[in-house]
Amino acid sequence: MKAKRLRSEATARRAEPSAWGGAPDGAQLAKAKERPRPSARPALARTDLLDKATRARFEEEIDGALKRRGVTENKLAGAVRAVAALSPALRASLGEVTSVLLRRGSRQRELYSCGLRALAEAQDRQALALLRQALAGDEAGGPAALSAACFARDPELSPLLAKVAASRHSHVAFGAELARVARGESNGALLAQLAPMIKESHRISMCVELFVPLVRGTPVAVHVGPALAVLRGAERHLGRWLVLAEVAVKAGDMTPLEEARSRAVDGPASSRAAWSLVAWALSQTDASTRGTPQPAAPSTRPTLELIARLSDRPSADRDTTFLFRMGRAGAGTARGMLETLARTLPLADETSLRAALYLARDHERDDLREALADAASPGRREDLRGLAAASLWDASPPQRSEHATRMRQRALDLADDLQQSRVIGNVAWGAMIRAASKGAPGLDPLVGETPFRWIQWGWLE
Repeated sequence: MKAKRLRSEATARRAEPSAWGGAPDGAQLAKAKERPRPSARPALARTDLLDKATRARFEEEIDGALKRRGVTENKLAGAVRAVAALSPALRASLGEVTSVLLRRGSRQRELYSCGLRALAEAQDRQALALLRQALAGDEAGGPAALSAACFARDPELSPLLAKVAASRHSHVAFGAELARVARGESNGALLAQLAPMIKESHRISMCVELFVPLVRGTPVAVHVGPALAVLRGAERHLGRWLVLAEVAVKAGDMTPLEEARSRAVDGPASSRAAWSLVAWALSQTDASTRGTPQPAAPSTRPTLELIARLSDRPSADRDTTFLFRMGRAGAGTARGMLETLARTLPLADETSLRAALYLARDHERDDLREALADAASPGRREDLRGLAAASLWDASPPQRSEHATRMRQRALDLADDLQQSRVIGNVAWGAMIRAASKGAPGLDPLVGETPFRWIQWGWLE
C-alpha cells in the first residue's frame, strides 16, 4: 500500500508541470494570474555579481578538480575563494562540492578548505550543516573547520565545539576553544591553560590557519589576550608575533602595543627599526578597530631583509607583504624601495606590478599606468595579466586625471578579455573588476593583501 501511494504521488507530481518545469494547464494558469508568486531564481540573479558564463566557467573547473585532483588546485580554490562572496549561485555549487569531499574524508583538499571557510565567512546557510558534519568527524574537521567555526554564529554548533574543546590533542582543543571565545561562549580560561601545551610546529600552523583569518575578521572577545600572551612569549619569528599581537589588539588588549613601543626605544639597537614598524602596524590596527584617525606613516626606511622578517611567512620566502602595507598607508619612506622594484620594464613579476600600482596611484606615474596596461594585454605573461589589470584599476582613480579615467576604462575593457583566459586566476581578477565597476561593496581596493594571496599564490587562510 505504501508503494502504491508513493507511485500515486509521483504520478500527481508529473501531472503538475508548472511546478516541475513544464507548461501549465489552463486552471493553473488562471490561478497564477489571480495570485502571481515570484520564483526564487530572479531574486538570486539580482544579487549575483557574476555573469552566467563566468559562473559556469568556475563550476566547470570545480567539477573537473573533483573528478581528478590537479597540481594547481590551490590556485583554483584561491580564485573561487576570492569571488565566492559575489555569487550566491557559485556558493551553492561550492557547498555541494564541499559536502562530497566531506563524505570522502578528503580534508586535505584545498577545495574543502575553500568551501568551509568561504561559506562560513559569508554566513551562508549551507555552512551549518557542513560544519556540524566536519566537527563531528576525525580531528574535528581539521584547521579549516575550526577556523570556519570562529565565523559561524549558529548556536547549534555550541555543543559540538564544547565537546571538541575537551579533546586530548591540545592543538585541536585549542582551536575549538578559540572558536568558542570568538563566538562569545567562553571566558578564555581553558584557552590560557591550553596555550603552554602547544608545540612549535602546531603554533606555526595555527598562526596561518587560525589567527591570520581573525586579523581580517571582526574583533574577538578580550578573553583571548592571556592565551595569546603565552604564544607570543614562545614565538621567535617577528612576523608571526605580529599576527598574534594584532588579534590581541583588535580584542582590546594593548599589552603587545606597549611592548612593541618599549622595544623600539629600549631594545637591542639591531632590532629597534623592526620593532618601530611593528608598533606602527599595531597602532594602525587599533585605530581601524576603534574607528579613530590612522597613525602617521612610519619614518623607518624598509629593506628587503627587514620586510621579510615582518611577514607571517618564513623569512626565506622573501615575502614583501609589509612593504605594500606601508604603500597602502602612503608611507614616503617606502617609495625608494618601490621605485627599485618597478624600475625594470616591462613589468615581469607580481612584486613589480604591485610596486607600480602604488607609484602610479600616489605619485601620478602615468608611465607606470601604461606599463600596467601593457602587462595586462594579450601576448604578455598569461599568469600575470589579471593581476596587472586589477592593479591598473586600483592605480587609476577617475577623479585624479583624464589619463587615470582612460586607464580605468582600459582595465574594464581588459576584464572582458580575461574571462576567456586559460588561467583561472585571470578569470577571478576580471570578474572582480567587473563587479567593482557595478559598485559592489568590499572591492576597494581590488588588489588587497588577502585576494592577492588567494588568487596569485593559492594561500587559503
